[in-house]
Amino acid sequence: MMSKRILVIDDDDDILSILDIIFGEEGYEPILFKTGTTTEEIKVLHPDLILLDVRIAGFGKTGAEICKEIKTEMDLANIPVLLVSAEEDVAVLARGCGANGFVSKPFDIYYLLTKVKEFLP
Repeated sequence: MMSKRILVIDDDDDILSILDIIFGEEGYEPILFKTGTTTEEIKVLHPDLILLDVRIAGFGKTGAEICKEIKTEMDLANIPVLLVSAEEDVAVLARGCGANGFVSKPFDIYYLLTKVKEFLP
């Protein structure tokens, strides 16, 4: 059985490193991006879930904007997206862009895995 692929987009090296290890240990295949990405790249990667930081330093779009693009692309709209943010309004941002859920930073690893497993049992 192929492992489920999780695309992680976050500009924090520490978070990318931690999630790479944790998702790998859980049997997932993490795909890590330090900057944002395009819907065309996502189509090629074909992840099973996207974990998307709201603020991506040095990238011209917010995570919420990328999420909206994903959710309006017919080939990508069914991929679950979880927004990740330290901002207080992350729930509002998640609803506004069509995300399937959100995780607040700093996040609890066990809570994050519970959210991931809702979409990737």
